[in-house]
Amino acid sequence: MADTTFREWPFFADRHRALVADAHDWCAAEIGADGFAEHGDIDADCRALAQRMGEAGWLTHCVPAAFGGASETLDVRSLCLMRETLGYHSGLADFVFAMQGLGSGTLSLFGSDDQKAEWLPKVATGEVLAAFALTEPEAGSDVASLAMTARRDGNDYILDGEKTYISNGGIAGFYTVFARTGEAGARGISAFLVPADTPGLAIAERIEVIAPHPLARLTFEDCRVPVSALIGEENAGFKYAMATLDVFRSTVAAASLGFARRALDEARYRAQSRELFGATLADMPVLQSQLAEMAIDIDAAALLIYRAAWTKDTGAGRVSREAAMAKYFATETAQATIDKAVQIFGGLGVTKGSVPEALYREIRALRIYEGASEVQKLIIARHILSEDRS
Repeated sequence: MADTTFREWPFFADRHRALVADAHDWCAAEIGADGFAEHGDIDADCRALAQRMGEAGWLTHCVPAAFGGASETLDVRSLCLMRETLGYHSGLADFVFAMQGLGSGTLSLFGSDDQKAEWLPKVATGEVLAAFALTEPEAGSDVASLAMTARRDGNDYILDGEKTYISNGGIAGFYTVFARTGEAGARGISAFLVPADTPGLAIAERIEVIAPHPLARLTFEDCRVPVSALIGEENAGFKYAMATLDVFRSTVAAASLGFARRALDEARYRAQSRELFGATLADMPVLQSQLAEMAIDIDAAALLIYRAAWTKDTGAGRVSREAAMAKYFATETAQATIDKAVQIFGGLGVTKGSVPEALYREIRALRIYEGASEVQKLIIARHILSEDRS
């Protein structure tokens, strides 16, 4: 990365500075210039990346120390720095890392010791891929409207329903599944740990999106899991889902920051080398203005991201407002930054296989998943309206 001065910000300890430097060196050596190249077998590439990141120790940042992790609890700054660094080098590597964290996050935060001991060490080594199964065809941003049910039957729960746009769908070893066990609304939702080979769980459809990542629609038909599969308490699933997103929403922003930093670097290289009308693009005031806007948005996004991460790591119970601000601003401005890079590259910027073209496809989903931009603004507004006037 051209700009590394952010590593010296007071949000970080020395261990964070060492982490991002080491991760950048590993990415340069192990991923190299092909991080945004076309992939062949996406499933196989995801498994291979998980294994390589597990062997290098990067996935230890996705789980607590007691179960093979790098920190006593999930360290949001480390998660963000890893996603920013991976995002700069490879959209798919960022995806794999992100899903190991998000897919097992509810388990790390609220699971029983037995559940954690069985699955989290495998997440940390990359042996098992994790998935977070929350979204349904009629329930995305409105989590409280989930329709999938989990009915108690003796010592089991029987799950029935459907999940869609599930990242790692079809290749995950287990799914963190949210289903309705009680009354309508937020208070009647529970979370379950469902191994991928559980009878009644099926991959109904693989979903292709503009950035090639493994997504699927899942169906649950008389899917029976033991009571021990319940994560935490019954009917506390909504709270668990929101707490998990509180941790990982900032990391979505960090991934978009990595994409934006890469776009700025690519645009700068292009502007300095491309000649037009007897001068380089970089000599043109209009281009200089665009580069300045990109740099300003990147620094502003980084400040919001690491404010949210630092606030969570230093003991805040909830950082919904800070995380929403970070995710909204970082993903929206990253989209604008990448769009400027595409424009600077001209025809090459929309040519399949170029880095700007790949970034353009990678960034778009981040403005939607883990709460669309419009939902982030609602969260921020509700916090403003709830503040005491005095």
